[in-house]
Amino acid sequence: MHMLYDSDSFAVVHIHANAPQSGDASPDGVPHMPRHGFEIVDKRSGKEVYLDGSWAEMFQMRINAWQQNTPSQEEVETTLEGYSGLAQMPVVVH
Repeated sequence: MHMLYDSDSFAVVHIHANAPQSGDASPDGVPHMPRHGFEIVDKRSGKEVYLDGSWAEMFQMRINAWQQNTPSQEEVETTLEGYSGLAQMPVVVH
C-alpha cells in the first residue's frame, strides 16, 4: 500500500496486488491475475470506494496528468468528490 493523498476530507491509497505465487490458480486451472487498485476514503461520510479494473486505469491516468500539471488542492478535492458518490462501504477499523 502507498498513501497518495491525505487531507481533512479524503484519503487515497494505492494498493499493490501481490504477485501470484507459483501454483496459484483458480479451480479451473487458470492462473490468478494480480489486481492493483485505489481506495478512496471520504472522511466526511465515513465511507470508502475501491477502484480496480478499468476504473483504476482511468484514475491512474488522472494521477499521471496531475504529475505533469500539479493541481491545486481544490482541484484534487473536486475530482475525489466525484468518486465519493460511488462510496457505499462504511470504513471499519479492525
